[in-house]
Amino acid sequence: MPTKPFRLAGLAALACATLALTGCATKAYNYANFREARPASILVLPPVNSSPDVNATYSMMSHTTLPLAESGYYVFPVTLVEETFKQNGLTSPHDIQQVSVAKLREIFGADSALYIDVKQYGTTYAVISSETRVTAVAKLVDLRSGKTLWEGAATASSAEGNNNSGGGLIGMLVMAAVKQIMETVSEQGHLIAGRTSGRLLMAGQPNGILYGPRSPFYLKDGVPGK
Repeated sequence: MPTKPFRLAGLAALACATLALTGCATKAYNYANFREARPASILVLPPVNSSPDVNATYSMMSHTTLPLAESGYYVFPVTLVEETFKQNGLTSPHDIQQVSVAKLREIFGADSALYIDVKQYGTTYAVISSETRVTAVAKLVDLRSGKTLWEGAATASSAEGNNNSGGGLIGMLVMAAVKQIMETVSEQGHLIAGRTSGRLLMAGQPNGILYGPRSPFYLKDGVPGK
């Protein structure tokens, strides 16, 4: 009877499909352009806000300097960047991100520019759960050549590690409502944005940005030193 061989083949196919869907095998990022350009300075452009929360742009931007500086890059001061664009009549992140790379290079003299889009920001309530979530995608572009050096995305949530199994349905409803109020009042989104920024922009992570020339791990291809 050929039952067992067919069953084993079916299980193998199912396992392969599961691996493909869950993304267990993460494809390595192609750093060819990054390694060739090796930027020393980064100009962080005001993030585009694709979320309904008006605080997303400046909350995320305020968290970008630390992880990039700790990764070994010179990062142009946020207030200097904002004022320079304002003096040139640009206040909208959408308009600023449309400025040509040649013009950005001419004005700031930076090696590269970081483009960020905040996809999610804020606290949401969904019947028996409430969470504050921040999701952002980023792209690093060489201002000398116009080439994309790196792209990435990251998410952080206040619900990470939560266990809402206790208290029954009524208890979960009450806790979700209370949590939403507390996280909204305490501006939890700003804290979560900091976590997202760290995951997105700190070097040494899988498929993250490479270390800059001010880091002792420079030229180690993004792998932390031992």
